[in-house]
Amino acid sequence: MHQTRVTVAEGVLDANQTIAAANRADFDRAGVKVVNLMSAPGAGKTSLLERALAETGEVRVGVLEGDVRGSLDADRLSQLHIPVVQINTDPAFGGECHLDANMVRSAIPQIPLEEIDLLVIENVGNLVCPAEFRVGEDRRWMISSVTEGEDKPLKYPLMFRSCELVVLNKIDLLPHTDFSEELFLANLEKVNPGAETFRTSARTGEGIDAWRRRLLDLAPAAGRD
Repeated sequence: MHQTRVTVAEGVLDANQTIAAANRADFDRAGVKVVNLMSAPGAGKTSLLERALAETGEVRVGVLEGDVRGSLDADRLSQLHIPVVQINTDPAFGGECHLDANMVRSAIPQIPLEEIDLLVIENVGNLVCPAEFRVGEDRRWMISSVTEGEDKPLKYPLMFRSCELVVLNKIDLLPHTDFSEELFLANLEKVNPGAETFRTSARTGEGIDAWRRRLLDLAPAAGRD
């Protein structure tokens, strides 16, 4: 029974990888760079995007918004007058806790790839499943907040290990918590040595400019000409 479950899981991931490669090919043909943005629920992904995408210069940005149900986050980002496409996972059994490659593929026809240079996929809030499913992205970034505790890299190592960049958000709350930034970074270094890090506060705006520049620099040079 155990071997059967393992075989099925491997088959699912292999099939997902095949579709992810097809997605990546479509994005590459359109000249669009893609960031898969992941986090736990409430870490502040949408708030950071609201701040960062309010000023994108010549870079044309779109968002693929993943949630179990509803369009609250997509509605917020739509106020920035950028293309936003919603994916809800609730048609699946109980509502999937992540986006997979097939879900993203089903949404590609709705994304105006010819009109954007950079696509941010805001994944469903979860620290487990999103790390296992590639969706055709160029980069995997994650947001972690000080309210989650400094032990999260050790408790969810696959998520932190699978991302090239980690944003520590809600730093404005540091004086009001027992969170140890030094310990968090040490724990991150244990599971993902050399990972790029940023410090931000979506509420005060601290660190947003630096993170925005890093995000927009992913776009093809032609998008900034």
